[in-house]
Amino acid sequence: MRDPKKLKLLIDDSLLILIMATLACCGMIYEYLLSHYSARILGSVETVIYAIIGIMIVSMGLGAFAAKKIKDEFQGFVILELVVAFIGCSSTLFIASVIAFNQTLPQLIAETYQIPMDALPQGGFLAQLNWLSTQLPYLFAFILGFFIGMEIPLIARIREAVYGQHLANNAGTIYGADYIGAGVGAAIWVLIMLRIEISQAAALTATLNLIAGFIFLMRFRKYLKHVKTLLLGHALLAVLVVLVFQYGGHWQKQMQNMLYLDKVVYQTQTPYQNLVFTQRHLGGEMEPIYNFYINGRLQFSSLDEQIYHEFLVHPAMQASARQDNILIIGGGDGLALREVLKWQPKSVTLVDLDPDLVALFKDPQNQLPDYLAAKVERLTGNSFNDPRVNVINDDAFIAIDKLLQNKQTFDAVIVDLPDPSHPDLNKLYSVNFYYRLNHLLNGDGVMVVQSTSPFHAQNAFISVAKTMRQAKFTQVEQYHQNVPSFGEWGWSIGVKGGSSASKRLQRVADLAVDTSWLTPPLLQGAFVFNKGFYDDADKVKANYLGSNQLYQYHQKAWERETELSP
Repeated sequence: MRDPKKLKLLIDDSLLILIMATLACCGMIYEYLLSHYSARILGSVETVIYAIIGIMIVSMGLGAFAAKKIKDEFQGFVILELVVAFIGCSSTLFIASVIAFNQTLPQLIAETYQIPMDALPQGGFLAQLNWLSTQLPYLFAFILGFFIGMEIPLIARIREAVYGQHLANNAGTIYGADYIGAGVGAAIWVLIMLRIEISQAAALTATLNLIAGFIFLMRFRKYLKHVKTLLLGHALLAVLVVLVFQYGGHWQKQMQNMLYLDKVVYQTQTPYQNLVFTQRHLGGEMEPIYNFYINGRLQFSSLDEQIYHEFLVHPAMQASARQDNILIIGGGDGLALREVLKWQPKSVTLVDLDPDLVALFKDPQNQLPDYLAAKVERLTGNSFNDPRVNVINDDAFIAIDKLLQNKQTFDAVIVDLPDPSHPDLNKLYSVNFYYRLNHLLNGDGVMVVQSTSPFHAQNAFISVAKTMRQAKFTQVEQYHQNVPSFGEWGWSIGVKGGSSASKRLQRVADLAVDTSWLTPPLLQGAFVFNKGFYDDADKVKANYLGSNQLYQYHQKAWERETELSP
């Protein structure tokens, strides 16, 4: 029969290892959660995510060093878990509240002192407060990482205290539990947490922290002081977690309203991105303006989306010899598809990674408020429900290989992707990607690519055209137009063979389909750029797969715009 003392030690030790794995799981989720949320509100996704994760890793190391200052490892561990759960649960709400307050403070001052709205105060201490508020995610990353870093040293000391001796494999056992728990946390983040509201994800993770801390408290209470006070702390924090889970999403949406210029009327999180609709009332009998954002970046405005989409679609369609089979890369909002369907194609294949985004625009009645669903249906023209449309929900980089294997060809390819603000998007602007799209085109086919702003990101814009030339498009040109919601915007158009797109379009007196904005003279003028625009084009490089060249051009332009903005 097994020794009862040894059995108790085995149970206690197994419990400690399980608690360590659970805390590692929570720590990984907190790391992803904070970096994901920070990227959403601060913009520059890749930079912010890497910075947050890097800060947390460094601060975890500092926390591990600082753990030796805690004299009572049992008491310190229970309090530590309360602190981690509290910060993890409330950090995103606190950040949202402070940033939202700073966004509205200039308007409050203007209203108090009767300052005209076109002269809102933005400098001095207001600018400093705004800068400080944008540093909060990094501060919370440091604080949270610091406390999480204390967990492993404390658990190691607790194990040896329970055994009453030095353990030869103590570090290996604890780090093994930590690594496995972190892996489980990563899986939970991808499979579950990305699909729910971020404050609910934080509350659920804090619940795991609380449960682990409570089990530890009850199992090892003989080593603890002030047990009733610690239990009260767990009870109060449990109430906070429930409140955050229940009402945090609403509170966060209220704060999010202040991060946008207009009222947020719909927000959801898919496994891939955060989707937001805003509404701006113009007064009187005028119809409200609706804007659509992905990860905080404007994708279209109902005010002027037709300008962008007509310039994106119709030049390529008009320049193509035929308009029977069309491929759209991206365009999950269905607006480019709406314009393509005007040409009465036989079939349209649309490739977009996010099925939830497509579902939002394909069947808005089941997901959006009635008034917003009706507006979306009018905007899209119910394009996704056309029987000629085939939607492929897959990474375009992979999906086009399947199209090539099936020997499919297209008369025109329309690439309507977000700007290359992330390395995962950068590959969809590479020579490799464009070369394979070239092979999908018929011999006289045309491809057009949305190419960011030629004014704000000139090098990135020019790089897209250079990349297409390296992908064996015989004639590549660029054109631009002012889209009020975005400013000056540009596109790149390439032909597989024959005369250039602009020469083909010069022969067109009238477009073959009805448009609300675009005319042949306007289009022909769009191919003309200001004096000296291409003077330094030789210094701009094409974007090869793995080089991240275009991403770097875009990031530098974005950072420069951020520095110049008030």
